[in-house]
Amino acid sequence: MVQVQVRMPDKLVKEIDRWVAEGRFKSRSDAIKTIVALYEERERTRRFYEMLVKRSREAEEKPEILVPLEEIP
Repeated sequence: MVQVQVRMPDKLVKEIDRWVAEGRFKSRSDAIKTIVALYEERERTRRFYEMLVKRSREAEEKPEILVPLEEIP
């Protein structure tokens, strides 16, 4: 694992400290790692959605490329 330094506004650090005090996270580090992981998941979901939209447009334009569900094992 790599250690990084991050500069954050005091207000945000106080909010993270409050979450830690409330037991939402074990530490500041845990909070930041969790927030970054949630952002990564959001980005994966966004890319997946974009792919679905693209494939939907392709299917509308070229319905012959569709594979019937019955043919999928």
